[in-house]
Amino acid sequence: MNKADLIEQIAQAAEISKSAAERSLDALVGAVKSSLRKDEMVTLVGFGTFYAAKRAAAPAAIRAPARRSTSRPRACRSSAPERR
Repeated sequence: MNKADLIEQIAQAAEISKSAAERSLDALVGAVKSSLRKDEMVTLVGFGTFYAAKRAAAPAAIRAPARRSTSRPRACRSSAPERR
């Protein structure tokens, strides 16, 4: 289920417009995010508990993707004299 599906189900169940359901969902998600930023726990009985967990930083190799060169490869030239 994605956000659009959830909005449609909320609109049907609450008998409200889809735009009102979207505003309601956005308000809920915003309230949960706000509480988590303040390191508060959010408990919705019958649904779940949300909390911001502290974890160690990922190694640098995982955080920064490898960069690919966008330049074209150069032609190889030998410094040795040609043999005939």
